[in-house]
Amino acid sequence: MARNDEDRYVVPNEERGGWDVIKEHAKRASAHRMTQADAIKRAHEIVEKTGRGRGDVRIQGKDGKFRDAESGSRNETKVKDMK
Repeated sequence: MARNDEDRYVVPNEERGGWDVIKEHAKRASAHRMTQADAIKRAHEIVEKTGRGRGDVRIQGKDGKFRDAESGSRNETKVKDMK
């Protein structure tokens, strides 16, 4: 199971527009991208590099609700994700 410091969150940035990649309880964003797709891609890169693929990428919609979570390469279970 992944520790929280291996997870990354993709959240909308209300002030600058675009999307931030953040770590839980962090004061600054790990990355900022203009599109959600680019932010998700960068979040996966960070999870693979810093968390060795054991974390999750959690994706928040513009409404503030988390709409999806994607596992890193070493955090996959044998059960398929049913969206």
